[in-house]
Amino acid sequence: MTFTPRRALISALLLGLAPYAQAAEISDKVIRIGVLNDQSGVYADIAGTGSVEAARMAAEEFGGEIDGAKIEFVSADHQNKADIAANVANQWIDTGGVDAIVDIPNSSAMLAVQEIGRTKKRIVIASGGGSTDFTGPKCSPYGFHWTYDTYSLAKGTAESLVKDGGTTWYNIVVDYAFGHSLDTDTSRFITQAGGQVVGRVLHPLGTSDFSSYLLQAQGSGAKVIGVLSAGADTVNAIKQAAEFGITQGGQILAGLLIFDQTVHSLGLETAQGLRLTTGFYWDRTDATRAWSAEFLKRSTKNIPSMAHAGVYSGVRHYLAAIKAAGTDNADAVAAKMRETPVNDMFAENGTVRADGRMVHDMYLMEVKKPADSTSEWDLMRLVHVIPGEEAYRPLAEGGCPLVQ
Repeated sequence: MTFTPRRALISALLLGLAPYAQAAEISDKVIRIGVLNDQSGVYADIAGTGSVEAARMAAEEFGGEIDGAKIEFVSADHQNKADIAANVANQWIDTGGVDAIVDIPNSSAMLAVQEIGRTKKRIVIASGGGSTDFTGPKCSPYGFHWTYDTYSLAKGTAESLVKDGGTTWYNIVVDYAFGHSLDTDTSRFITQAGGQVVGRVLHPLGTSDFSSYLLQAQGSGAKVIGVLSAGADTVNAIKQAAEFGITQGGQILAGLLIFDQTVHSLGLETAQGLRLTTGFYWDRTDATRAWSAEFLKRSTKNIPSMAHAGVYSGVRHYLAAIKAAGTDNADAVAAKMRETPVNDMFAENGTVRADGRMVHDMYLMEVKKPADSTSEWDLMRLVHVIPGEEAYRPLAEGGCPLVQ
């Protein structure tokens, strides 16, 4: 065959188009999603197997497949350790054909997986982790922060309490990336609202005895004691604070990351009056009630946490982006996720920014008195809605290299 200039031009064009033709399909005809979280430790109730079930609920809305490609799930327990999370993520991607990794409570683990997703071009959707570094200096073209972050939690709760007279704070902070980020953001909003942080103390993840930390906080004379942790750590701290009579002495306890499961474990007698900021409450709308009823029926003994709801919403949006793009190519899917509004039972008119932050309304809640509760999971009342554009850090302030 004579290789003419015309033939060479056609050949070059076809070669140039080949990557796009290859990208415009679903690799190996399977969409594999890995749910990576704490399944045995302090965050097991708020994430754990419930997140796996929430992800499956999203897949079932697509009939379990997209364009003939089956949707499959794998899951693992990262044990709240960044090295284990990184090892699992690498193995999933290198040998397991995993296209996306979701949930990832524990900010150190979340940030480790973010780096792997960036390097290996895999979608990472964080629901349970909170550090704002994920969409700040550590942002990635493939990373999406879905449910909450330390900025939104701190802004809603700290501003509210300072305005109500809680002008001096002593913070009890879990000693890893999430706690440090939450402490930074909380302190910022306390100061901006006219308050002052008079002291802080760090505690290890998984602490069972908070007595020394609580005595330091009590002795500080601060009007508010901030519990800057989550899950079982928060439950232990607040229960032990009640034993010390801290609230009876006039000090206010503020939980900066409180889930429905936390309040349920504490009981309304102990938790009543506690104010908190959340991205989801099961009893907010008809849609959240219906979804939560289905989740409760088929998964666990617990009503869904906001981490569970965020996993559902993030996976649903990811799958919709694959369907719209006609491929699971990470660049194409990430672009489609950013350009498409988020509308589901979790978020109305949510938007995905250039830094990967999904912006949606947050909710300032107050725990009910026992006499006001009508059922086991009737735990809170809505104080007010915090619009997404107010709840989250402005795009220009995060330091994300993707933001021009």
